[in-house]
Amino acid sequence: MMKRDFLSLGDLSPDRLGSLLELAITLKREWADGNSAPRLVGKTLAMIFQKPSLRTRVSFEMAMGHLGGRALYLSPQEIKLGQRESVPDVARVLSRYVDGIMARVYAHADVVALSKWASVPVINGLSNYNHPCQGLADLLTIGEKLGTLKGVKLAYVGDGNNTLHSLLLGGSRAGMQVVAATPVGYEPLAQVVRRAQEIAKQTAGTVRLVRDPREAVRRADVVYTDAWTSMGQEKEADERRRVFPPYQLNAALLAYAGANAGVMHCLPAHRGEEITDEVADGPQSWLFDQAENRMHAQKGILVDLLER
Repeated sequence: MMKRDFLSLGDLSPDRLGSLLELAITLKREWADGNSAPRLVGKTLAMIFQKPSLRTRVSFEMAMGHLGGRALYLSPQEIKLGQRESVPDVARVLSRYVDGIMARVYAHADVVALSKWASVPVINGLSNYNHPCQGLADLLTIGEKLGTLKGVKLAYVGDGNNTLHSLLLGGSRAGMQVVAATPVGYEPLAQVVRRAQEIAKQTAGTVRLVRDPREAVRRADVVYTDAWTSMGQEKEADERRRVFPPYQLNAALLAYAGANAGVMHCLPAHRGEEITDEVADGPQSWLFDQAENRMHAQKGILVDLLER
């Protein structure tokens, strides 16, 4: 049987996306009831990290543990992916040892190469192109909170980064109305926007880009933001702090959304920059439900790929 990977939400059909979300909900319910089934006994996930992480590492380790398997952490110093050893060689060696590979990397090309050369499933834990595990957790959270994804208006304000790419691709697959407001020069990749718009035509969703964050947020069901400066962009931090203040998610901006609109952020948050304490810790915040759902969404991915 041909192996399956999890590299981008844009690769999923609406049916497979729906099945993954349903599976994640089932696994979360079993865990809450204390009845997590050991579906992955004897399975090992290798976790390659080029970037440090709190949520990605802990959520994957706990997910494998809940499912009866084990996770093996491989630090940046141990692997030096593509430096000490080529990506194809790492993929082929690990495939002889483990049942799956999760990689949190800088260059998306490294995840693609791992997928090409590995004979076991590969999961994109984050790349500079997209963040599909986060995107799946986000959709899980929105669906839980609002009871549906279809027709939900999701407003994103800030940098057109990998997190936004996954929201565009996943939101369009789910039939959502996704509106993103970004400053000039910080837009999401044009090819991602085109792909998301193509998908939206098939699902009755919509995808729009605007400049004015108030226009994006107006009557939104969900308002999402992310760090202005991501890992690897530290040299741009001062310039970004000059450009992005109009896109800060604060009480004044949130007031343009629906009265019960949820607030989302993939974390870590730079409080006082892209989001204020008042909003991050306020009654509309979904930040920590969203963070928990990383674990449950990833359980769905792991069972889907490894339970064979």
